[in-house]
Amino acid sequence: MRAAAFNRYGGPEVMRVLTFPDPQAGPGKVRVRVKTAGVQHYDCSVRGGWTPHGVTVQLPQIPGNEFAGIVDQVGDGVTGFAVGTEVLGFATLNCYAEYVVVGSDQIVKKPADMSWEVAGGLTGNGQGAYIALRAIGVEQGDTILIHGAAGSLGAYAVQLAKLWGAKTVIGTASENNHEYIRSLGAIPVTYGDGLVDRVRALAPDGVDAAFDTAGAEGVRASVQLVEDRRRICTFVAYDLIDELGIPAVRGVRSAARLAELAELHASGKLRTTIRQTFPLEQAEAAHRLIETRHGRGKIVLTLD
Repeated sequence: MRAAAFNRYGGPEVMRVLTFPDPQAGPGKVRVRVKTAGVQHYDCSVRGGWTPHGVTVQLPQIPGNEFAGIVDQVGDGVTGFAVGTEVLGFATLNCYAEYVVVGSDQIVKKPADMSWEVAGGLTGNGQGAYIALRAIGVEQGDTILIHGAAGSLGAYAVQLAKLWGAKTVIGTASENNHEYIRSLGAIPVTYGDGLVDRVRALAPDGVDAAFDTAGAEGVRASVQLVEDRRRICTFVAYDLIDELGIPAVRGVRSAARLAELAELHASGKLRTTIRQTFPLEQAEAAHRLIETRHGRGKIVLTLD
């Protein structure tokens, strides 16, 4: 099979299309012929030399941790999925490939009207936003601050916060994304000097919780705005967690949560914006684009 992979750690330029043996579905597993694979900052970090806890990286390594495709092999003991079933799912690595083998508890059926691009990019950021908002305890009537609200992770967080009863959601973004933030149901605010004062003007009764998807500026602003630091979460500035005394949020993805997100999308309650798609051969370009940390929506690789 063809896959986008790296033989050495480094920048986006180390990504290459290589050939690997076709994986086979063992007991309890399914093999999926991949149609699309989402691109995440997580993938870039692995490519750059970061090894997630409990994960073994073996060069050449295929990155990618979310995908959508069609089941084409079913191992012994698998129920609920047959050859030909359209699915979306998750794995830790190996998703930038023509085939991926995963447990049957790592996939859910794709809603019929969900595009392959959306299906391939829902799992990682959708579940990440879900986990983060549960960790900071979004409640009815809350005022929530989301840093980096125009990105895929931030946009899902804005929408879930509103669905779960937040009265006010404030989203940081560059000015050219403010109308997009409003369309998601949030109040936009510009990054940069004076951010804390601008947020206070928008939320005179205070901010109850904050989720950062942008970096140090957002976390440092959040600790000035949110009284209870247990209700602040970052998925970017991990180096500031101990210094600022905020919780380290980690979560385990689940098929049940993914099915809930897929249903929300199918019912029109959760919107996904596709920023750009790239063919597998342009994984390097996809990584370069996501590492700019600008723009709105999801970046997805497509496979024929």
